[in-house]
Amino acid sequence: MEFETAAIHSGVRPDNCYGALSVPIYQTSTFVFEDIGKTRGYDYTRSGNPTRKVLEDTIARLEGGHAAFACATGMAAITTVLHLLKAGDHIISCDDIYGGTYRLFRSVMSRFGIEVSFVCLRNRADLEAAIRPNTRMIWLETPSNPLLNITDLEMVAAVAKERKIMTVLDNTFASPVFLQPVSFGIDLVVHSTTKYLNGHCDVVGGAIVTTTPELSQEVGFLVNAMGVSQAPFDAWLVLRGIETLHIRMAQHEKNSIAIARFLKEQPGIRKVYYPGLPEHPGHEIARRQMTGFGGVVSFEMEGGFEEASRVLRGLRLFALAESLGGVASLAEHPVTMSHASMSAEHRQRVGITDSLIRLSVGLEHTDDLTADLAQALQPGA
Repeated sequence: MEFETAAIHSGVRPDNCYGALSVPIYQTSTFVFEDIGKTRGYDYTRSGNPTRKVLEDTIARLEGGHAAFACATGMAAITTVLHLLKAGDHIISCDDIYGGTYRLFRSVMSRFGIEVSFVCLRNRADLEAAIRPNTRMIWLETPSNPLLNITDLEMVAAVAKERKIMTVLDNTFASPVFLQPVSFGIDLVVHSTTKYLNGHCDVVGGAIVTTTPELSQEVGFLVNAMGVSQAPFDAWLVLRGIETLHIRMAQHEKNSIAIARFLKEQPGIRKVYYPGLPEHPGHEIARRQMTGFGGVVSFEMEGGFEEASRVLRGLRLFALAESLGGVASLAEHPVTMSHASMSAEHRQRVGITDSLIRLSVGLEHTDDLTADLAQALQPGA
């Protein structure tokens, strides 16, 4: 099946009990055993649930993975993957990374003896130089959050496979519509399904996509043992969102390209970050490994924090909020919001400045969005 069809027909559909076309919400904690040691496939919702299983099968199909596991939040998915490691192991992570992931690496996993090096992974020599004898995982975001840097996945996968190092990619920004990391040799894919997969800002969730039976067994064990699986109703909301994912992503990208081009021409803006712009340093790699450039645009004001604050306060359609990937457009200030948990020194090193604004471009009419930005950018607005 093509992507659009698989998004609507993957998993057990219609429901095999009564033929329900819409996947039923099995809102139950407990399933009755048929006999001692004999179930109908499910015993307890933490361990497995028919609604969640359809979501997991759908995500696995869309990503081209062996299996998928739906988690309570995106951070729950990331935390579960990190439990594939043990004390003394070393992670190489891209340096421009979501603030919550950075916090987990720095402030939580370090307590358990997991070492992390933050490296610019856009250069093979830098990646190879960072590898240690105890390196067990390479953590990636592409496009990255919030600077939208692009990493060559084939290059990273080749280096990792030579050294037998596991690779993990957070594919939240691109979604499987625009990027399928498994096809480039990535071992594990994670998502905050809160974002584009759900697309309506009405649920939080995460997902892990595995590529081998061995990884599927190990991740499945961890999800159950750690109790991080997603609730049935939340899984159903994500599943409903996925059915329109391909349509929504096309409009997100269309609006984002128009806004990036518009922002480039505005006075008072120092730099625009969007991989769909030909001048973006990762543009050619993005064209090669992605089928679209995504729905996030970041830009840097010349006037520093005060000017960025003025613009954010002047926006009317773009709501001031931290999340992304929903139908409504959002604007945020990474330094005080999504990346506030990242140390000031690290933000300075990677280029996340006080004047940076990140836009999650929604599905409104392009002209209305550009008009909103135009009035907010006007001096004295």
